[in-house]
Amino acid sequence: MHKRDNFTFLTSAPVHHVILTMAVPTIISMLVTSVYNIVTTFYVGRISTQATAAVGIAFPVMSVIQAVGFTFGQGSGNYIARELGARRHDNAMRMASTGFFSAFATGLVLCAAGLLLLEPLTLLLGSTPTVLPYAKRYLAFILMAMPFMCGALCLNNQMRFQGNAAYAMFGILTGAVINVILSPVLIFVLGMGITGAGLSTFVGEMCSMFVLMWMTHKGGTIRIHFRNFAPRAVLFREILAGGTPSFTRQGMASIGVALLNIAAGRFGDAAIAGMSIVGRVTFVVFATVIGLGQGFQPLCGFCYGARLYARVREGYWFIVKLGTAFLLVCATLGFIFSADIIAVFRHDPDVIAVGRVALRWQLVTLPLGAVVMYTNMMMQTIRKPWQANILAASRNGLFFIPLIIILPHFLGLQGVEMCQACSDFLSFLLAVPIAVSGFRMLRD
Repeated sequence: MHKRDNFTFLTSAPVHHVILTMAVPTIISMLVTSVYNIVTTFYVGRISTQATAAVGIAFPVMSVIQAVGFTFGQGSGNYIARELGARRHDNAMRMASTGFFSAFATGLVLCAAGLLLLEPLTLLLGSTPTVLPYAKRYLAFILMAMPFMCGALCLNNQMRFQGNAAYAMFGILTGAVINVILSPVLIFVLGMGITGAGLSTFVGEMCSMFVLMWMTHKGGTIRIHFRNFAPRAVLFREILAGGTPSFTRQGMASIGVALLNIAAGRFGDAAIAGMSIVGRVTFVVFATVIGLGQGFQPLCGFCYGARLYARVREGYWFIVKLGTAFLLVCATLGFIFSADIIAVFRHDPDVIAVGRVALRWQLVTLPLGAVVMYTNMMMQTIRKPWQANILAASRNGLFFIPLIIILPHFLGLQGVEMCQACSDFLSFLLAVPIAVSGFRMLRD
């Protein structure tokens, strides 16, 4: 009965009501995840500038973990939504187990490889000699958490695409709350420093995955069983078609942040720390926008599978308008209080000087991000992988990577600070024609 209700709700209820109902739990889980990343940065900032920089060094690895989790989660989830929309439940059931076990196994392999190559990897990611000891200790725990993070992200996405965003939220919240409570105890009370920050992340992510596994037995969500694991080429093709845009987006973010750390590192540890803080702050803002878009994706998948294209178009325009308005407000407030925002995390004049300028540059183009992000999500969900991949690569790769190499060469530190804003503007120019082409495909 529950699945019938979800089908009816996603394909018949007012579009704005469906999106907001799906989005609220997702926004909460995205914000909590972002806030615990911010909290970690805040706690670590009380240790030293080098420890703050170490968290920034590990950020590309977090992006890789998210890339793997989202590839399997969104790839399988997009397929699950379309199949449920077309009333093919058995196919959806096989895909759910195949996506989860593949994500966990991939995380295990990458964890082992990363731990074997820990020091070279840390240096490759832009660590300076003074940051290296902190970065190695923190990164080791992030790598050990990788299988659990990949599994949790996969389950979270699958639940969302089934229309069960509240269950997905509960699993993510549990891990985040454990991390937020455990971090200060391990870092300060037990005096573990940066090691405590890494250990709390590991424990939180492990708990998150097991809670999400338990939640698959609730409310009509498709259960994960090894007997349904079906490593067939046709299923992996669907995972790649629906998931590679996520991998491209996160993978490019990983490479982009590593290059950003290297470029900033030429101007000292304070530059790395400042850029790292800006990255965390803007991610919190984008978390709400991403959550709104993820509220649109189940509607998009179900309605595309049911051939209700007018609802897909209506949903897209609703989130673009709402997301752009929200980003305009955030950009205005952030511009006014930019120095104060950076100072919250590290009260170092050099870190504040870099972070303030970089944040202001980032905020200038922030409102354009809604069109880029939501066009990417729509193309990914309606199974247009080439358009989705090109757009997913744009913001942190296609434009960002050449710019982070070229701009600092000519403009020095200012080139590092303004790089993301220039990339965002070019990504917007690319997103507009891709959105137009998407609407041509969605004619009734």
